Order: sequence, then C-alpha cells, then structure tokens
Amino acid sequence: MIKTIIFDIGNVLVEFDWQGYLKKFNFSEQVNEKIAEATVRNDAWDELDRGVLTFDEMIKVFISNDPTIEEEIQLFFENVNDMLKQYSYTIPWIKKLKENGYQVLVLSNFPENAHKQCEKALNFLEYIDGGILSYQEKLIKPDPAIYQLLIDKYQLNPMECVFLDDRACNLEAAKEFGIATILFFNQKQAMDELVKLGVNHD
Repeated sequence: MIKTIIFDIGNVLVEFDWQGYLKKFNFSEQVNEKIAEATVRNDAWDELDRGVLTFDEMIKVFISNDPTIEEEIQLFFENVNDMLKQYSYTIPWIKKLKENGYQVLVLSNFPENAHKQCEKALNFLEYIDGGILSYQEKLIKPDPAIYQLLIDKYQLNPMECVFLDDRACNLEAAKEFGIATILFFNQKQAMDELVKLGVNHD
C-alpha cells in the first residue's frame, strides 16, 4: 500500500521555463544559444544544484565556459524569479493527497538561488510534509545517497512510497531501493498511474 508520494519539483510541480525567461532579455538568438550552452545545458549546472560552490563561484564557472558573454550571464542570474512557474494543479493536488491521508514529500535537484528568489512559484512547499532540495545536502539525483538520506530522514518504508520524476535516470535509482516510480509527462497521466498503484484521488 502506498503511503508516501514523493515529487520532483522541476517540470512536475513547477515549469522550468528557462527558454521563456531568457527571451525577456531580448538578446540575439546567437547569444541565447551561447548562454544556454555555458549554463543550463552545461555539465556545470549539476554543480549549481549540488550547492558545493557558492553562487558567486558558480557564476565564475559559467563565465569561464564562455567569457565573451560575461555581462549577459551576469544578467541571466540576477533574478531568476521568472524562470519557474507553478502549475495551476500543484497546490490542489497536494491538498487532495494530504486530505486522503498520504504523506507528501519532495526530492529535487534544486539550486539555492532559485529557492531564495522564486518564492511565488514555490509557495506550495508550505503544504507538504518535507523533503530534500539537493543544494541543502550537497547531493544530487541520481546519487543513491540522496535517496537513502530521504528514507532515513523520514523513516520511510520504500515499498510504501512512489516517486514521480520527469527524468528516467532518477527513477531508475529510486527503483534500486524498492520505491515505485512514475515517469511524469503530465498530471492526468501521472494521476492515472497513481490510481493503478491504489492511490486515492477522490
């Protein structure tokens, strides 16, 4: 029996719309592409989520990836509030699950600057029962250590948990602990799959 629902955040509970956010600066398409390659699409982005380096140190890393767009990268990270947009279903979904007796947690690769700057998009956090944001623990999915930490912190029985994430690699790691998983595409699809696991939405 499922007792705990574990959600990823980006593109599950909030839209990670970095492309739309980038367009607001009115840079050329060439500059937009260079920013993306130096930041969001770069392997260094994982280190932003990991939180081992300070935010200023991470900015220097991104700039070092392409020094020709230093000013644009600085602007890109000045205030990322518009990069995240909460889905309309997020809070009602969490509330309904909790009303039906489920524990609701989050497990997300998430950077400190976005946590601090995106309060509106993240206001659903006040309704959940806890969880782990990667930067807080210096661990990122799919490192098995972050799943074990969540299990230990909330004394979870993995066989009573289901994890929803939009990335298959993160789900494969969860499966190793015996956690049921759902690859998230949209809310309806995810709700249908939760029902198959016996989760009550009514």
